[in-house]
Amino acid sequence: MTFTISKANLERLQDLAARKQDEELLEAVRDLHPADLAEVLDQLDLGDAQYLFERLEPERAALVVLELPEDLRDNLLGNYTGKEIAEELIEHIDSDDAADVIAELPDQVREEVLANIEDVAQRKEINELLTYDEHTAGALMAKELVKVNAGSSMLDCVRELRQHADHVDDIFVILVVDDHDRLVGSIPIKALLTTSLRTPVKDVYDPDVISVRAHEHVEEVSRIMEKYDLVILPVVDDRGKLLGRITIDDAVDAIREEETEDAHRMAGMEALEYSYSNSSLWEMVKKRSGWLIVLFVGESFTATAMGFFEDQIARAVVLALFIPLIISSGGNTGSQASTLIIRALALGDITIQEWWRIFRREVSVGLTLGVILGCIGFIRVAIWSQFMDIYGPHWQMVGLVVALALVGVVLWGNLVGSLFPLVLKRFGMDPATSSAPFVATVVDVTGLVIYFSIAAIFLREILT
Repeated sequence: MTFTISKANLERLQDLAARKQDEELLEAVRDLHPADLAEVLDQLDLGDAQYLFERLEPERAALVVLELPEDLRDNLLGNYTGKEIAEELIEHIDSDDAADVIAELPDQVREEVLANIEDVAQRKEINELLTYDEHTAGALMAKELVKVNAGSSMLDCVRELRQHADHVDDIFVILVVDDHDRLVGSIPIKALLTTSLRTPVKDVYDPDVISVRAHEHVEEVSRIMEKYDLVILPVVDDRGKLLGRITIDDAVDAIREEETEDAHRMAGMEALEYSYSNSSLWEMVKKRSGWLIVLFVGESFTATAMGFFEDQIARAVVLALFIPLIISSGGNTGSQASTLIIRALALGDITIQEWWRIFRREVSVGLTLGVILGCIGFIRVAIWSQFMDIYGPHWQMVGLVVALALVGVVLWGNLVGSLFPLVLKRFGMDPATSSAPFVATVVDVTGLVIYFSIAAIFLREILT
């Protein structure tokens, strides 16, 4: 059953918090899942949310803080000292989650938190995770796992499970390592129930275990987990030494963040730090204004391009009627191509080494789309000319120019939209930066040049 917050429930919680009715307040949220409780806190006024959060048991507060929106988490933890964060929250969560929380803290608080983590092993693990780039497998992995040596028995597997049961959640497999701690295989939990405990591990484990390097991007992690239907993915270093594991829930969260960032960039804006609902007015303006200014300046060149063809427009005003049609067709085609290529790159369906194949294919696609739209454009001019004399006696030539311009602009827009993401990828940039508005702006300016150049060639006698 899904959880829904009602206005009446929120008002009751606010009233209980205002009257300092701690027992009733905690009883009202006692049965809520941490994710649902985080949603309640996000709906409450900040003061009430702070009051309720501070009265939760440390173990529960630690789970709730992982589900909070980043801005609310920052506000709630802002009232805690580094020592309190370390002792009341960090010690109750896994190393990967702890590293995520600590990474968002101000530098001074972060150092204080790390200094107050009493568990030396946990502090070492968190420090190691903080060294990885946030978009890599290393930053996503958890250090907590269950592993056995290849020379052990299945009884040792049971002992390891019992030893780590309290601090390792979601145990799906037992990882097998050699004497140098290199990953050599895995044993599914099912094997513990169907195999004698006296059986050597070497006779049971699957040597075809799939793993990922710590420096791999999270998009590659998700691709591998999706391709092989994995719920857990071991992480190793360049020598094959086992470092940690990634669970499917962490991978899903990371990919959701990546796709949100890509969607924002493709829309022609910087990625929001917080969710839409929790972003301030200034944050929204700041993230959107930069690209809008760039695109505005780019579109201003449209007027410059039209200035070069001022004489042609003055002699044949009818040409101006088709400007929106021409440039929008090219921009739309470019946006489609850009979106397709960016998504294909993200899914690993294509690589930049295949640029020539992509180029040839998109030339064919662009020409075909251009011919289709060109024919429709010519038919449109022909039909309108039969009922309204707005294109003059040379409507056939006007229709031909429109048709040829559409072929050229659509072809050009398709090539720009499909190749520009590959260029960005080649230079180590995010292909999503080639946003639909950016591609459309480039095609708008160049599309006018194509259109009026064709008009100057085919309507030379009419324009003189």
